[in-house]
Amino acid sequence: MAGHPAGAATSGSGGPAPTVTRRLGGFEVVALLDAHGPFFLTMDEAFDGATEHDWDRARRVDPGAFGPERTWNLDFRCFAVRLPSGGYALVDAGVGPEGSPASAWAPVPGELPLRLAEAGIRSGDVRIVVLTHLHADHAGWSVSPEGMPYFPNARYVVQRTEISALERNGDETILPFVVEPLRDSGQLDPVGGGVCLARTARGGLMTVPTPGHTPGHQSVLVRDHGEQILITGDVLVHAVQLVAPNVAYRFEADPALARRTRRALLDAAGEWPTWLATAHLTRPFLRAESGDR
Repeated sequence: MAGHPAGAATSGSGGPAPTVTRRLGGFEVVALLDAHGPFFLTMDEAFDGATEHDWDRARRVDPGAFGPERTWNLDFRCFAVRLPSGGYALVDAGVGPEGSPASAWAPVPGELPLRLAEAGIRSGDVRIVVLTHLHADHAGWSVSPEGMPYFPNARYVVQRTEISALERNGDETILPFVVEPLRDSGQLDPVGGGVCLARTARGGLMTVPTPGHTPGHQSVLVRDHGEQILITGDVLVHAVQLVAPNVAYRFEADPALARRTRRALLDAAGEWPTWLATAHLTRPFLRAESGDR
């Protein structure tokens, strides 16, 4: 997600649960609420192509996302995956502290360090950080404003395509705040395509390329014992895209590709018993069939 504000949201965890855990075979997936608040655009301004029927169905899936006068409430969420071999993988790094790149529009400071502590996870326990993409609200706790990685023992997994796109566009925000400090520390791990991060006898943890929202967007799949949890990143930013996958989000880099990716991801999820783990819906885990597409 990315954008420019017409008024920033306010931080706080008044309504949504700060942590929610699901277990899957040898894995444990913990949803960590970094921040919560209204977006700076209405639903109609943020999404294109949704009918009133689509909005009605989306409201049934995620009623907490609907505020007064068609405002959109959203969570900013990260996920910690306890690895069978010990330690954790962290998927996304939230909005960050005051002074992070998301400060211009997102509800900062986020609360990810507090959420990790509540879950009994120390920064040194994190072995892998997967950044689904390099928008400011997904990378804010990667590096401190002083340029120090928050997770000193972790490799930070990012698609090469994502980094290359920022470099081509002359980015002056995320490259200096996140990418360059991680390169300097030797912790940046650029990858190409799907990568297996951990294995079990009956499954594993892997990245899945899901481009469209950004050129190098990736999701994360946790699979074990015939079931899976799919951490979607921004393939889905609102329940309306779950019930009507053709609905475009205003800040998708390539809306046509994002639409194809979303449909493919949801179709593939329907082939297995699947929980969708979402970054911005106000329900962290949904069964894949919940959208009633």
